[in-house]
Amino acid sequence: MTTMAVTVEITRREVLRPPPPASTRAGGSKSLLTPFDRASTDGYIPTVFAWNTPAPDNDAIVDGLLAAVARYPHLAARMGVDDRGRKCFHLNDAGVLVVEATADADLADALVAHDVAAHINELYPKADKERVDEPLFQVQLTRYRCGGLVIGTVSQHLVADGQSMSSFYTAWATAVRNASATDVPSPFTDRAAIAVPRSPPVPRFDHRNIEFRGDHSWIHAVLPMDRIKNLAINFPEEFIADLKARVGGRCTTFQCLLAHAWKKITAARDLAPEEFTQIRVAVNCRGRADPPVPMQYFGNMVLWAFPRMQARELLSSSYAAVVGAIRDAVARVDAEYIQSFVDFGDMAERAGEELASTAAGPGTAFCPDLEVDSWLGFRFHDLDFGYGPPCAFLPPDLPVEGLMILVPSCAAKGGVDLFMALDDHHVEAFKHICYSMD
Repeated sequence: MTTMAVTVEITRREVLRPPPPASTRAGGSKSLLTPFDRASTDGYIPTVFAWNTPAPDNDAIVDGLLAAVARYPHLAARMGVDDRGRKCFHLNDAGVLVVEATADADLADALVAHDVAAHINELYPKADKERVDEPLFQVQLTRYRCGGLVIGTVSQHLVADGQSMSSFYTAWATAVRNASATDVPSPFTDRAAIAVPRSPPVPRFDHRNIEFRGDHSWIHAVLPMDRIKNLAINFPEEFIADLKARVGGRCTTFQCLLAHAWKKITAARDLAPEEFTQIRVAVNCRGRADPPVPMQYFGNMVLWAFPRMQARELLSSSYAAVVGAIRDAVARVDAEYIQSFVDFGDMAERAGEELASTAAGPGTAFCPDLEVDSWLGFRFHDLDFGYGPPCAFLPPDLPVEGLMILVPSCAAKGGVDLFMALDDHHVEAFKHICYSMD
C-alpha cells in the first residue's frame, strides 16, 4: 500500500442531450411514478468500475452513451410534477451530465493508495436531488497516467432498480463496441402497464408500515458516521462450492452466502440469545407478478422479504435451515402480495397521500438487523467497451450499518465480493470468523 495522494482534475463538465431523431425536444410527455418507484430510495446511487489500459477513448464512450440513452428516455428526463401536483418524470430529453477528469497517477497505484476510499469518492459526480433541473443520470470518465480508465456513474433510484441499470450498462457497452445503437435492444418502458390495480383495489397486507413509513414502521438507531466501518470480503469459488455442499440440496449462491453472512454477523454482534434479527432482502418482482412483467422493463420492480429468527435459533440452526427460512420469506413475495401492493399504491394516490419510503438514511444502524442487495445478476462480463470487461468494481462508502451488497468478483471467476458496513465495535470479531463454517 502506497501513501501517495492522487489528484483528480476536472477537465470538462457538460450536460449532453441524446441525438435526434430519438429526442423529443418539443417538451416531452410526463410519466407518473409507480408504487414501486415511490417505495425505492429517493436519491442517487453511485457505481464505479475500472479498466486497465488499453481502454477506448472518451469520445467513443460518450457517443455510445448518448446513443444508448436515446433508447432509455427516463435517464435523460428530469423530475417534475403533473397538473395535479404529483411527482413524475418529465420525458423532455434534457440530457445527462458528462464529466471528464484526469488523475496524476497510474491506475494500479491509485487502487492501493493509503486512502483509496477518499480517492473513489472523487471518481463519480456529486448529484443533489434538491437542485433544480438536476440530471437523473450522471457519469464521470477519469483517465489515469497509464491510460487506464475509471467510469463512475450516479443514477436517481426513483428512475430504475439494479436490474434495469445492469441492462442499460450492457446497452451502453454494446453501442460503444459497435459504434452505433443499431444492435441495442429497446427496453420496455410502459410504467402504467406494470402496475395495474384491481377494480376495486383490495390491499390485503400492511404496506403502509412495510414498504412505507407509517405509524408502526420499525425505527432503527443512528450511529456516528465514524463508527460505521466499510469492509470487503472475497468469497472464492471453492469456498462457495464448500458452502453449497454444507447446505445440501438446491441452493443458490445468493442464498448460501446470505445465510453464512447472517450467521457470522449475528455472532460478531454478540446479540442476546432471545433477541430477534431479520434481513431486508430485495426481491425482483418482474417474474413473480401475474401477469409477469418483461425482464427488460426499465424502472423499479423490487419489493422486500423479511426472513426473521431469534439469535439463538439462527446460530444453532444448520445452514440448510437458515437457507430455508430465507427461501420461505422470499416465496411470500408472490403474485398476490405484489397485486396487493399495487392496489395499496393506487388507493394512496387517489387519496392524494404522500408516501415516505422506508429506505434508510446515512447513519442508520440496522443492528440487530441487516439489509442486502444482490448484484449477482449484474452482467459484468458484458460491460465490455471493446477492450474487455472491467478489472475492478470500486465500492463507494456505504453509510448504513448492516447494509450488504453481494457482487460478482472482477478479480476471480466464480468468486463473490461482499461489501458491507458494520459498527466498528463488531468488525474485528466478524473478520476473525467470516470464513469459518462452524
